Amino acid sequence: MFATTRLNQARQAVDSGDNERAAGRLRAAEGAIAQAAVFIDGVERLAANLATAAATVPAALTGGEVEIAGARESLTGARGPYPDVPPGELRARITHADVVLALVREQLTSGPYDPLDVLRRIVQAVVPVAAGRAGVIAAAALLCARSAVADADDVVATHRAAVGSEARTRLAEARRLLAPPLPAPASRTPPPEPADLPASDTLAQQAQALAEQDIRLHGNPVESPTDDITGLAGALLGGVLLGGDPDTAPPAAFGGPRTRGRRGDTDRA
Repeated sequence: MFATTRLNQARQAVDSGDNERAAGRLRAAEGAIAQAAVFIDGVERLAANLATAAATVPAALTGGEVEIAGARESLTGARGPYPDVPPGELRARITHADVVLALVREQLTSGPYDPLDVLRRIVQAVVPVAAGRAGVIAAAALLCARSAVADADDVVATHRAAVGSEARTRLAEARRLLAPPLPAPASRTPPPEPADLPASDTLAQQAQALAEQDIRLHGNPVESPTDDITGLAGALLGGVLLGGDPDTAPPAAFGGPRTRGRRGDTDRA
């Protein structure tokens, strides 16, 4: 609604010879369309991630069993992979992982389930006993972390007028753990450490929950939501406009939420 209104206003401004006003209205419309595209892309990305997770769950269960078996064997032999873990702690981790995998297998046969949630539970249970015997665990952890970071990123980017610093800080740390900075003089960024991925996943989920809480507390940014037939409330909430006056408020930036990659850390502060 907001994009349609602003496009109509841009045409009217062009017809009256006010090109400056037309340009501002056009930029605002583009920002609104770009934000709508973020939501659509997010749905498509989630569908793809759910499909990938569903296909990965069986292999992750098998890989988890391999990691657990290897950890159990290490208790009776050389404990090379776990030099800093006391035997009692390792036994507790093994027991916990066993219980979680058993519960997951039961859930898979009891009806519909969320594949990403199931994969996340496997990863969180197995990583504390993993020693790299099954590469599928690291791949599963990466899938979960990337999905969570992308989802949180979309929520923050499309509601930036409402989201506070705590959600942004946790999201920034989740991004850092997911993609460590390039170490000089290496030629490329190393892959994230498997142990960092569950932490990145958790931080991203916390960031999204905090962002959604901020959005609820922020409420509707216009006085009469029922009269908001121009979509102004969404434009203000998403930061497409910097002020509440629909006639004078300038667009936040050219290109909407996709500009965050071109503007550095402005939106990530």
